[in-house]
Amino acid sequence: MVPGAFNALLARMIERAGFQALYVSGAAVSAGMGIPDIGLLTLSEVAEESRRMTAAVSIPAIVDVDTGFGEAVNVERTVRTLEAAGAAAIQIEDQRLPKRCGHLSGKELVSCDEMAAKVRTAVAARRDPDFVIIARTDARGVNGFDDAVIRAKAYRVAGADAVFPEAMESADEFKRFRQAVDGPLVANMTEFGKSPLVPFDELAAIGYSLVLFPVT
Repeated sequence: MVPGAFNALLARMIERAGFQALYVSGAAVSAGMGIPDIGLLTLSEVAEESRRMTAAVSIPAIVDVDTGFGEAVNVERTVRTLEAAGAAAIQIEDQRLPKRCGHLSGKELVSCDEMAAKVRTAVAARRDPDFVIIARTDARGVNGFDDAVIRAKAYRVAGADAVFPEAMESADEFKRFRQAVDGPLVANMTEFGKSPLVPFDELAAIGYSLVLFPVT
């Protein structure tokens, strides 16, 4: 269970409450800056907020880096910058700019091959072998469930340590995705999103390794 944080004070509250990790959510950081979650954050802004949070706590931080702040060639710098900011993991998604919150309509995706190239770049760029690369696919809300599964498998082959299927539309879809895709999976419980609020214990029993609560 990983709560979302958007500043160092909230990060400390999460740690003191006994959680083992925190999530630097793009939606939460955007909201904290008074801007919509449509890809307006820059790498330097995300890195600076992440640096403040990781300096304030000892638990690991998973940082949402949206689309990686550019093409595959930009992802190398994104990984190095977030490693230097103290992040333990990043989450990168397969949307095309301008991106939107994963639970909004009107999204467009890059090709599976483009995203796989970003994943390979991220894996090659990390200096710490324990730095975790999470690949998020937004395909469920664009092309459907089957394409989300195809993309997840491709991203795992490209080297992603975990896969994050965004905006599953039922508890059964979370279960079917777990059955179809090997390796660690991440679930996202966002209030007022397209996914139902599946109880944490149920997601854990299905086999999800991390459950994010980005704006709770």
